[in-house]
Amino acid sequence: MFNIWFGFLFVLITFSCLLLMYRMFGRTGLFVWIGISTILANLQVVKTIEVFGLTATLGNAMYGTAFLVTDILNEKYGKKDAQKAVWLGFFTLIVMTIIMQLVLLFQPHPDDFAQESLATIFGIIPRIALGSLVAYLISQLTDVYIFTYLKKKFPSDSQFWIRNNGSTMVSQLLDTLVFTSIAFLGEYPMAVWFEIFITTYLLKWAISLIDTPFGYLAKRFPKNMG
Repeated sequence: MFNIWFGFLFVLITFSCLLLMYRMFGRTGLFVWIGISTILANLQVVKTIEVFGLTATLGNAMYGTAFLVTDILNEKYGKKDAQKAVWLGFFTLIVMTIIMQLVLLFQPHPDDFAQESLATIFGIIPRIALGSLVAYLISQLTDVYIFTYLKKKFPSDSQFWIRNNGSTMVSQLLDTLVFTSIAFLGEYPMAVWFEIFITTYLLKWAISLIDTPFGYLAKRFPKNMG
């Protein structure tokens, strides 16, 4: 039960930090958050936890904030800014992967204590990064496209929840399928992989519902801040 209740608190803290970043730095803060969320989500995802007796990975909350960011940008600043954020996150992940692989190539000092831990985390990052890059690009661009489409069909402020949840839930399904297939198929037994796929999507689905009030709060913020 600890993981469930603490996970809920963790989600609230994560999305609150996003709103704080937006409130303090405006649109620039949203672009910076995309870089932060991309890196942290890909670090967190290497840790598996147990939720409701099933295996799941971390990173879902942080990754969910990236979708909320593109929805906020699309809602308040337009499709081009949302697409810009997608590509910013994409290249942030590429840079992190390349730099950290080069870092691992340095010969550690005899008294070094970090190499083994870094190798454990970043040694599997290339496969995770490949899965994340492909899934991120497909799902985020899909999210922007669906959100733009729904914005035309459901344009009122009160219908933001339709735009937000409709775009995120479809794109997150694509993201989960692509990412878990590339990153974890063969790494875990098929039954474990299926558990990760199901629990990851259900967690993302739940997080998508939780992030909607934060989206409405962000809509209240002035466009020109920071």
